[in-house]
Amino acid sequence: MKRAGYYIFVTLSHTITLLPMWALHLLSDLLWPFIYHVVKYRRGVVETNLRNAFPEKSPEERKRIAKRFYRHLTDLIVETLKAMHMSPEQIKKRFSVSDTSLADRFYSEGRDIVALCSHYNNWEWYSSMQLSSKHRVILIYKPLKNKDFDRLLHKIRTRFGTWVTPMSHIIRDLVKCRNEKILTMSGFIADQTPPPDDNAFWTTFLNQDTCFYRGAEKVAVKYDMPVIFINIARKKRGFYELEYSLISEHPREEEPNAIIARYAAMLEEAIRVKPEYWLWSHRRWKHKREEKK
Repeated sequence: MKRAGYYIFVTLSHTITLLPMWALHLLSDLLWPFIYHVVKYRRGVVETNLRNAFPEKSPEERKRIAKRFYRHLTDLIVETLKAMHMSPEQIKKRFSVSDTSLADRFYSEGRDIVALCSHYNNWEWYSSMQLSSKHRVILIYKPLKNKDFDRLLHKIRTRFGTWVTPMSHIIRDLVKCRNEKILTMSGFIADQTPPPDDNAFWTTFLNQDTCFYRGAEKVAVKYDMPVIFINIARKKRGFYELEYSLISEHPREEEPNAIIARYAAMLEEAIRVKPEYWLWSHRRWKHKREEKK
């Protein structure tokens, strides 16, 4: 029964996303009120997250952010599926890099890069980063439990030449590329929630105790890879611009956790400017610091 539902979804989404982007955004305009008012998809999670992150804002302000978030969420859904039919030229026009000079300098120096990304704006279009990068782009992802949808997203995410690999394989892939003299940019969606164990780094993020994975920093230190922060700025509906900022040029000279702490601060700054574009429906704070074993 689940597989039948999957094939129905794929057939419908494949047909619908043949529509032009303006028509898909019109569909999103119709869809978000249904998800917000009728389905109430994770309304409680969103409202709790916003209340804890922004206690200084009034209930009316947080409600406006929540509504704008749901509108963005349905845009994200249709834009992600639209990538199945977009040409490299089309997506590059809509998902551009403002200035590649930082990454280009490291390429000219023969250095691999760790790129710390997040669930902000249209993160699914990171899959097109290979189109604007001299480095071999490898995106680290967490496989979905549903194998059918995992294969679908894998197909979408690799359409434009970007590699995707689970975290458990990143060292293997880096070694392979180094042996073949291929410079890499390893992209980590670094705002995901790790288990609250000794491998988690705790800091204050959006007014709350928050744990972060240490894996990206460990990879950067192990191979002395410079670390950059990638922010996605929304220029207008359906058009985004990537902005590269330096976090650390020499990770081995940093104090432990300094890189992740800097990333968390830079991400929080971006979220506070335009909070509606972060993934508030994620149960980001399900662990508490005192639960750490």
